[in-house]
Amino acid sequence: MFQKGSYLVLLSLAFLLMNCQKEKTPFVEYKTENVVVIVVDGPRYSETWGEPNQEFIPHMKLDMAPKGVVFTNFKNNGPTYTNAGHTALLSGHYQTINNGGGEIPKRPNVLQYWLRESGAEQTKAWLIASKDKVEPLSNCQNLVWADQFLPTTDCGLNGLGTGYRTDSITVLHVLDSMEKYEPNLVFINLRQPDFSAHMGVWENYLAAIQQVDKDYYTIWQYLENSPNYQNKTALFITNDHGRHLDSIGSFSGHGDACEGCQHINLFASGPDFKSNEINANAYEQIDIPTTIAALLKFKMSSSDGRIIKDLFQE
Repeated sequence: MFQKGSYLVLLSLAFLLMNCQKEKTPFVEYKTENVVVIVVDGPRYSETWGEPNQEFIPHMKLDMAPKGVVFTNFKNNGPTYTNAGHTALLSGHYQTINNGGGEIPKRPNVLQYWLRESGAEQTKAWLIASKDKVEPLSNCQNLVWADQFLPTTDCGLNGLGTGYRTDSITVLHVLDSMEKYEPNLVFINLRQPDFSAHMGVWENYLAAIQQVDKDYYTIWQYLENSPNYQNKTALFITNDHGRHLDSIGSFSGHGDACEGCQHINLFASGPDFKSNEINANAYEQIDIPTTIAALLKFKMSSSDGRIIKDLFQE
């Protein structure tokens, strides 16, 4: 019979062998070299793809959807407010977090992971936001990652505490940064639907959804026509949260677990993705950073999400 020590040695060797074999497993050779994520702040699904004729998002319906995948059962399954939704989309983890920018996430984000794995310069990964309070989400509390591998940020008028800016200015900053620095990974916040809805005027809220449809279409057109990005860039367009159902409260608010707050839109396109497809399988915010990691050939071990396999061509 084996001695206890011999058994432990054999067990350790087996564990090391399995780890070595796991580490040698190659990543899929995707065509994607760049990823852009656009977070449209705060429209309900019922006014985006869930509107029967997609009346308020004509560019996504007519110009973009035929070239990508729309997910009709995509959710924020965590806290449904701005900084929490963005934290989930960046870190792959739902966290109750201060919504005014006074707290940084617990876990590292996908921008930090990519900068560490790629060894690229800071200007190759960006967090660009109309809302200044999103800026602290570029960092994390984890002692190994805190203040390390930080992306370049361009948020609000001039960083945290300076106030919001219009989406039109943010779009100009996005295009300028792409043209000047050619970043591989860009995470964008566009504020207007949420900002207008909080004012409580229904017509202005719908107009904001129509305007942001033009804004992300402008970025889409740049990616489609830029020699640096065309045919090698994955684009995700989603939301941080929705809004209350009419039966729960006014559309001007959000923040609970009602269907209106949790059910959001997701559109994705890229050289490795399917096209002209509507998918009803259930996915959620924390799946996006995990999917980005797979596309860019690294592992994001701290994410709770899974790869959105229905996106990919067979």
